[in-house]
Amino acid sequence: MTGANALRGEALLEIGGTAHVLRPSFTALVAAEEELGPLFALVERAGAGELRLSELTALFWHCLGPHAALPRETVGEAVVSHGLVACAAPLRLLLGQILKGSG
Repeated sequence: MTGANALRGEALLEIGGTAHVLRPSFTALVAAEEELGPLFALVERAGAGELRLSELTALFWHCLGPHAALPRETVGEAVVSHGLVACAAPLRLLLGQILKGSG
């Protein structure tokens, strides 16, 4: 697996001992928005400390893309295993990409 490109808002998340790139592509963000509602509201909830574990997991899962082919439960287990503090860094990168774009 190649490394994440932080300039593109990508982040790494270790799942089952393997580092996976979270890539906030247009397709991934549209799918996340369809499930979670408006992305700006998601960012606001995150900023207010009101982001739910299910929302965090869904965003990460959608940003993995179809190539990863991991069940959502596996992503959720990785989030719980790492803890919310450790997941804050990749979340921050993804939310930053949602707000700022790629430049």
